[in-house]
Amino acid sequence: MLDTAKEKSRTSFDRQAAHYDTSSDGAHARSLYPYLLEKLGPLSYRALLDVGCGTGEILAQITARENVTLAGIDLSANMIAAAKQKLGERADLRVGDAENLPWSNDSFDVIICLDSFHHYPNPRKVLAEMLRVTKANGRLILGDLWTPPPVRQFMNLILPLTKGGDVRVYSEKEICALLKENGFTAIQWEMAGESAYIVTAASPAVK
Repeated sequence: MLDTAKEKSRTSFDRQAAHYDTSSDGAHARSLYPYLLEKLGPLSYRALLDVGCGTGEILAQITARENVTLAGIDLSANMIAAAKQKLGERADLRVGDAENLPWSNDSFDVIICLDSFHHYPNPRKVLAEMLRVTKANGRLILGDLWTPPPVRQFMNLILPLTKGGDVRVYSEKEICALLKENGFTAIQWEMAGESAYIVTAASPAVK
């Protein structure tokens, strides 16, 4: 079942890659960009990783910052190809699985993840990997789909049956609990528009 969700996601995003930046497929992700950039604004960082980076559009917007090393990973080869066309050598872009991030421990000051987390069949493994590659006292900024109950419960029943590789939409309580259980601290959750949330968290000061 886990691999099936990943394969659905890979197939779906391979198909969307060519028009993701302008079509309705990417509209929800694009709605989160201003919220993410606002959260990044006051942070001081030298290395940033985008997990589920898609076409690399938000990384392209972050390149305005000087002396920042950027990286991105996505399960879809077509998405990474689009990101490489856009970013060239300005970012380290790799095709890969968020459950096995191909970077060493303590590599990044900031990790971002937009409109991707609800596709992950093993969220605890993903969060463990995010924490592993984040430096001590680093930051995670995670934005994703939000729906109210009972709509959320209904969606979570039917999502495994759809073709997009969606797995689960999380409530505030659920996502904050997952972050805490997997070692993140200073967790702050807020709405981002009417159908999304953005949550920030920190890695421990001593890892």
